[in-house]
Amino acid sequence: MKIAVLNGSPKGEISVTMQYAHFLQQRFPEAEFKFFDVALKIKKLEKDDKAFQEVIDGVAAADAVLWAFPLYFLVVCSQYKRFIELIFEKNAVSAFRGKPAACLTTSINFFDHTAQNYINAICDDLEMNFFGSYSAEMNDLLKTKERRRLKSFGELFIKAVKEGTPAIRNNNPLVTPDVVFEIQDVKPVDAGGKKVLIVADDLSGNANLQKMVERLRQSFSPAAELIQLKDIDIKGGCLGCMQCGFDNVCVYDEKDGYRDFFNNKVKSADILLIAGAVHDRYLSSVWKCFFDRSFFNGHTPALEGRQVGFVIAGPLNQISNLREIARGTVEMMHCGLTGFVSDDMGSPAQINAALQTMASSAVAQSMLNYIPPPTFYQVAGAKLFRDAIFGRLRVVFQADHRYYKEHSMYDFPQKYYKWRIINGILVMLTKIPAVRREFVKRMKKEMIKPCANALKRTE
Repeated sequence: MKIAVLNGSPKGEISVTMQYAHFLQQRFPEAEFKFFDVALKIKKLEKDDKAFQEVIDGVAAADAVLWAFPLYFLVVCSQYKRFIELIFEKNAVSAFRGKPAACLTTSINFFDHTAQNYINAICDDLEMNFFGSYSAEMNDLLKTKERRRLKSFGELFIKAVKEGTPAIRNNNPLVTPDVVFEIQDVKPVDAGGKKVLIVADDLSGNANLQKMVERLRQSFSPAAELIQLKDIDIKGGCLGCMQCGFDNVCVYDEKDGYRDFFNNKVKSADILLIAGAVHDRYLSSVWKCFFDRSFFNGHTPALEGRQVGFVIAGPLNQISNLREIARGTVEMMHCGLTGFVSDDMGSPAQINAALQTMASSAVAQSMLNYIPPPTFYQVAGAKLFRDAIFGRLRVVFQADHRYYKEHSMYDFPQKYYKWRIINGILVMLTKIPAVRREFVKRMKKEMIKPCANALKRTE
């Protein structure tokens, strides 16, 4: 049995992810693992048709495919994303069609499900036989229990390949919207001195996106500023070197214009509107590069307090995973989400109305400095990063550690000494049957008593 391992780490062989793949290689010597460093060599694969074809030939010759990658900003890294785009652009889909596939990810379990959902959907689009995903925490390979679990995953995958077990398809084929958008009824909203910035990747290839962006730009008074990523000097994607973890200084600094663009343009905006077209099951790899490169800010809410909206051309409403990724990104940045507008949401009149609403809502929320309260995305993500940065990742992300200390983000529950004492006393008392009965009897009223006091306040 031959298994093609598509390595999605820009670090190539020197990546944590590949150590998990090598573990499977060692445990199953009857299978021949062939590794392809597609993320590391993406620039060559883009320019050199022969090099790209060698990878495709390797996939065609394999009995199964393992998509193996670390998480970068809730999905795959931009280099891996670009490789997936090349599969479709260079008509290489037939090499993947019908082949069993599995997904192996490494992370600290932050939004690993959205990355795996993405690859699952790509496999469905390639008409592959998707077996399932394995989510490895970075240090799992050091634990006996987790090594056994990974081995079991490998056994099940190889068994499924040998037996030709059919997969359950989780994603229907995408249907491209056929609406032709035209600008109507523009009523500019006074921006009230707020700076509005629209960032797009490249508007030249999609007429609907170009018109929606222009309609949105005109919806503000003065008109919103528009910048296209194609005009920004960005030398390449995030390399995963983690040099920025010490002082938020990227290895690309002074080599391209990304950091200046982010700090001087993106961060200076009060309202940020992101525009792009659907490419496979995400936005373009150019947009993915933008998000990946923003990691020079570490795990901190670099855009905190801003209003963020999305204008997307393509079948957005058929890709719930993309919405979840976007919403998770916005919440982790402590921003307000002004909504999504896409050209598959209805008629041109409905799209125009939605763009108008997005503009007025963004201004209204920005004027009040309104950021919605956090949901599970932000609360859970913050705790995950808090614990990781305080613990074993502190030496790597020293800039994060300083930020977390300065902003009181190390809010561990054991610090609440008052409640530790109260809880200790109440736990002991409720072991007495009579006290427990009285406690249960009074519990509902006691729970709302603090709220009643708060309602009396005037602010």
